[in-house]
Amino acid sequence: MRHRSIFSRRRSRPVRLWLALLGAFLMVLGLTSTAAYGRTADASADAAEQVLTWTAGDPIDRYLSAPRTAVAGRTTIVFENSEATGNTTGMPHTLTFSVSDPEFNDDVTLNILANPGDDQGGRHTVEVTLSPGRYFYHCTMPGHEAMQGILTVAEDGGGEDTSAPITSAKVDGDRNADGAYIGQATVTVSATDDGSGVDTVEYATGPDGAWQPYTAAVVVNEVGAHTVRYRATDKAGNTAAEKSVEFAVAAPPTDDTAPPETSATVSGEKDDQGRYLGMATVTVTASDTGSGVNTIEYATGADGAWQPYTAPVMVHETGTITVRYRATDRAGNTAAEKSVEFTVVEPPTRDRTPPRTTAKVEGDKNSDNAYITSARVTVTATDTESGVDRVEYSLDGGPYLAYTATVIVDRVGHHTLDHRATDRAGNTSEAERVSFTIARSGGVPAPNCPEFDERLTVVVGTVDSGVPNRVTGNRCTVNELIEDEKDWSSHALFLKHVDGVLDRLLAAGVIDARERRAINRAAKESGIGTPGRVDGYTKLFDGTPASFAKWQQVGGGAFGLNADGTLTSSSTVDGMGMLWFPGRQYGDFSLKLQWRDDAPGTGNANSGVFVRFPDVHDNPEEPRPEWVAITYGHEVQILDRPDGDIYKTGSVYGFDRVGLAGAGVTPKGTWNDYEIRVVDQHYSVHRNGVLINEFDNDRGQLFEPPRAGDPGTDGRRYASGYIGLQVHSASDVISYRDIRIKEL
Repeated sequence: MRHRSIFSRRRSRPVRLWLALLGAFLMVLGLTSTAAYGRTADASADAAEQVLTWTAGDPIDRYLSAPRTAVAGRTTIVFENSEATGNTTGMPHTLTFSVSDPEFNDDVTLNILANPGDDQGGRHTVEVTLSPGRYFYHCTMPGHEAMQGILTVAEDGGGEDTSAPITSAKVDGDRNADGAYIGQATVTVSATDDGSGVDTVEYATGPDGAWQPYTAAVVVNEVGAHTVRYRATDKAGNTAAEKSVEFAVAAPPTDDTAPPETSATVSGEKDDQGRYLGMATVTVTASDTGSGVNTIEYATGADGAWQPYTAPVMVHETGTITVRYRATDRAGNTAAEKSVEFTVVEPPTRDRTPPRTTAKVEGDKNSDNAYITSARVTVTATDTESGVDRVEYSLDGGPYLAYTATVIVDRVGHHTLDHRATDRAGNTSEAERVSFTIARSGGVPAPNCPEFDERLTVVVGTVDSGVPNRVTGNRCTVNELIEDEKDWSSHALFLKHVDGVLDRLLAAGVIDARERRAINRAAKESGIGTPGRVDGYTKLFDGTPASFAKWQQVGGGAFGLNADGTLTSSSTVDGMGMLWFPGRQYGDFSLKLQWRDDAPGTGNANSGVFVRFPDVHDNPEEPRPEWVAITYGHEVQILDRPDGDIYKTGSVYGFDRVGLAGAGVTPKGTWNDYEIRVVDQHYSVHRNGVLINEFDNDRGQLFEPPRAGDPGTDGRRYASGYIGLQVHSASDVISYRDIRIKEL
């Protein structure tokens, strides 16, 4: 039985009068509230005819409650997303009535944003006037698919519509002397409703066939006896009793005496013995050039009963299986029975256990337990199930590199080496760490290199030359000698330095002439030393108060400038907000910055970098300026937490998910390099020099489109916009530094 609230029915005059008096009394006491969206309730106005309530809480895939039917007339809409309805996360929800779909009513413009922390405590009311018909509504949340529904409104004609539609069906076609339809029959279904009007018409074939929407006359051309059932539902939700028509279809006159041609194929995942793992799918095909195929049948086993074949047959039973099949044409010719035989076995247990890695550090030690001159680190990995696929290591917090041989470390000082492995099933182990110290001795000292750079190729700034990053005669790599991280006073001076380094390397036989030209070309393209730029990048925040003053905070939370030239979100000011750079908009660009997780305790900070969003103060449709970036831009996520939100570091929030395997969890308090490159609608995210995500924004928008005339109304998001940093909450403490951008 469908439950209806007393407010959704047509009330008698005494009840309406009583409700009006009660509503006026409550308003005098200040016990009712209205939302800023829609028409504000007036204490002197008549009470609305009905109250419809939507509630939301922690679930992101459904409403806690939502009305399905209503009657036309004045209505009070209540939308509550509060602690009282079970919202414990503070997630905001927006209830919107769509006005852009011609299939639904468009006379009510409704857009209510509610969250437990707003000035209404998450409970909002608004008065509207509903018309007969249907309204499509949806509720959007940051980073999640919209929850949707339909509200059906019936005529308020002095009483509720309780009568179901009237239905009928007619069968047409040429008939033979026995009354059977020759070749095919056409079934036309009709439905009328004098109350709220017909909403849907459905039909089904056979006594057990599934109901399907009726959109056009149903053509039945299979020879034999048939039953077509039908029913209809009106806009008030009343469904007519099921009816049916029965008829027979006979084959047209033909001289066809040849049966159909049949064949079958078996598909599925096999083991090395050709057995199907867990399931096999049998697909039967039949063709007939005479009267045409009428029916296809199949049976399992030697004695199994024949069944109609309507879709590929999936066999889950283990053992040796026989599937028989045959077909009959419309002239009654039946093909000879055929069969396929195959074996199904239980699939092997899926490997869900990651490999185990160990590291052994060897070398001569002094009395302080430090390794003299150098240490050799050997990493081993084992996996007893699918086997080890690859082993990786990271030295002193650098990018993970493929481990192929013993790692020799000969730089004086304290070092850490993280190691991990991935098996053939895709399971990656948690990184393990060994720490050790290298001390000088009277022997060969550690190399005195200008920088530390062990990348595989020579990369100048951000330009990859493709030349191998070889170790030179003084045991420094080519990258380290180029010194592309030094603050050069001019581009010409940097190029002169590079020329000198390359001349010495060419003379020593470390590089050849072709490689010299490639590195020199990369140095010129890098732009390093250009006034006001770092390796071709313009600094948006350089750690000075002057550069910090160019940024603006909107929404909750706050960022503060530290004495060491870093930005850190507040641990005392709660709420979600954003620090954005209003100086200019950027189209295609490479954005570089460094971030550090400073969340207290064992938790991990949640933050993100917003790109390509419009001016936060010029969007009246979005009442909270910090949500403009969420609604109209893209957030590149920062979150190393193993649990909680499914979007981890490198994800394009709400669109393209990256798990922890994409970049791994880094130690808290460690600086991470981040590069976000955007060209047209292609996004790429690099973390610590490693590409962890690529995303092409060709799937449309997650939220309502921006105003007409704004960029991005073609559904691909904005082609240009501003840059911003998210502060998620007081506990999500995160720091940023060295923010710079280069237009591409």
